[in-house]
Amino acid sequence: MDDTARIFDLAIVGGGINGCGIARDAAGRGLSVVLFEKADLASGTSSASTKLIHGGLRYLEYYEFRLVREALAEREVLWGIAPHIVWPLRFVLPHHPGLRPAWLLRLGLFIYDHLGGRRLLPPTRSLDLTRDAAGAALRPDLTHGFEYSDCWVEDSRLVVLNARDAAERGASIRPRTRVASARREGGLWEIDTAADGRHERVSARVLVDAAGPWAGDVLDALKVKTPAHLRLVQGSHIVVPRLYAHDRCYIFQNADGRIVFAIPYEGEFTLIGTTDRDYHGRPEDVAASPEEIAYLCAAASEYFAAAITPAQVVWTYSGVRALFDDGAGNAQAATRDYVLELDAPDDGAAPLLSVFGGKITTYRRLAEAALHRLAPHLPPLGPAFTATAPLPGGDFPRQGFEDLVRALRARFPVLDPALLRRLARAYGTSAFRLLDGVRDEDDLGDWFGAHLCTREVDHLMDHEWAATADDVLWRRSKLGLRTSPPEAAALAAYMQARRTRR
Repeated sequence: MDDTARIFDLAIVGGGINGCGIARDAAGRGLSVVLFEKADLASGTSSASTKLIHGGLRYLEYYEFRLVREALAEREVLWGIAPHIVWPLRFVLPHHPGLRPAWLLRLGLFIYDHLGGRRLLPPTRSLDLTRDAAGAALRPDLTHGFEYSDCWVEDSRLVVLNARDAAERGASIRPRTRVASARREGGLWEIDTAADGRHERVSARVLVDAAGPWAGDVLDALKVKTPAHLRLVQGSHIVVPRLYAHDRCYIFQNADGRIVFAIPYEGEFTLIGTTDRDYHGRPEDVAASPEEIAYLCAAASEYFAAAITPAQVVWTYSGVRALFDDGAGNAQAATRDYVLELDAPDDGAAPLLSVFGGKITTYRRLAEAALHRLAPHLPPLGPAFTATAPLPGGDFPRQGFEDLVRALRARFPVLDPALLRRLARAYGTSAFRLLDGVRDEDDLGDWFGAHLCTREVDHLMDHEWAATADDVLWRRSKLGLRTSPPEAAALAAYMQARRTRR
């Protein structure tokens, strides 16, 4: 059936982690779903995070115990369903004299260890930084600290894999499709869309506004009023050449009450972030400011033995967090919890669910809560499944990544082991399908630098909605850090020519 003639149970505006998470949950529970994203999937906030699945240690100071408990429990859930893009990390928290006392840090970490039902992640331990390797990169007067567990996530890949799974379960995923207008009519939402110069109308029983920083714009366009309000908060990050040799992360306290992470990144780099400041511009225009770059350099330099300067920065990125405005006095104190506002008129008009706030760690629970809230307005839902069903490529044991790499090397012994390891991280078991039929490197096609070949690009275009070089180099991967301008231009030309041939 032509999609334009269908009546979908659920239409979602926004292709970030919340929108794609809701799409996956809904499609897997028997609903017909369509998702619209005006740009690329994960092109906004969802690709600009600190890349952590974490409980949020500092949120304990704001008494956000429910949020922290839920987030802590989700760490091992997400590790279990996507062990290729989610894995454990150890975080070193040095005690800084003059800031939070050691007893308070120890208490907070005790709560952190026990609040969320940790089963597999290692517990907190104390560190003597004069003896532990983690102390070598730090100032010599930092002699004591703690080490605890959280997880890493490839954030934009998490979004795309949720979208892929939703599509495999029947959802219609439509990136680069703008919702031009939507109105309630006859108990349905009538939605007009525009994509590549084509205009379509789609009908849906329920509409979900999961547009993140643009959620307020969607409400304005729909002429819907809600008591909830967004607070836009900018978070910026910098990337510098690798600052230390070990594979642990650092979490640094700052005198202004904020915290900053320093994290091993893409093998050769260190990621430092993030900032928290109110943002008043257009979300699509956000960029790390010179002041933020200087702030992050100075914050990290308070702890590392060698000073970090803006001249060392090789890349920056910045995103706008669309937080629920709880009236907090400063940006870092604003809640990271999510709020779901349902507009369901008594006259039987089609419902609208607006999503405010949230964090990448709790996206799956947010999706379950959204469907629970909408259940009275939808056909009967099938059972919840997202806590145990693997995301695409994640159907291997949590601690089986090295076995997966060995299996790929045995299947494709002629290929570069470094390439196979990267593909295992990006695609998990789907790497076998990507490489199916490859007998030697010539079968991979042309190369665009950084181990990127046409075979992988074709896979991203055919199965992951990639359409531009930026989609490939900065969202489906971070290979842009190792790709020269001529190589990026060659990739863009190849993708344009392939799109033209379709």
